Amino acid sequence: MPKYRDIIKQAKSGKPADQITSRPDNQQTSQPDEPMKNLCVKVPESWRRHWAAQAKLTGRTMTDVIVEALTEELGLPDIQQTR
Repeated sequence: MPKYRDIIKQAKSGKPADQITSRPDNQQTSQPDEPMKNLCVKVPESWRRHWAAQAKLTGRTMTDVIVEALTEELGLPDIQQTR
């Protein structure tokens, strides 16, 4: 078992040696050429909890779900559809 001093030293040095970071396969790696902006929507807390739980159960983020729904309903600007 590592000593407390060793744990503190490892934490200050960066990420733990045994931690492996990876990006889930379903996350997009390419970003648009323009800056990203926040989109805030007020909804009842119970709806948000339900939607967040359902997104987690399917392995998706709320951002993925919201962007998909808006794109399906309203489409993308003409400039974005050619990519």
